[in-house]
Amino acid sequence: MKISSTRWVKSSHSSPDGGNCLEWSPSSAEATGTVPVRDSKSPHGPVLAFPTDAFAIFIAGVKTSTFSA
Repeated sequence: MKISSTRWVKSSHSSPDGGNCLEWSPSSAEATGTVPVRDSKSPHGPVLAFPTDAFAIFIAGVKTSTFSA
């Protein structure tokens, strides 16, 4: 997977002031079946890659969670 040329999208839950920012690449997920995720403060740093089905389960769990930081 070529990560460097992918379009990254910032999470809608990322803070607007530049802290705690998570980005993912929906176009890569569609093309490869793997969802790349990175810290937007470190765009050249490591990228985690999750199978799309596992990522969907994770997102569903987050949406139904009552956890708050």
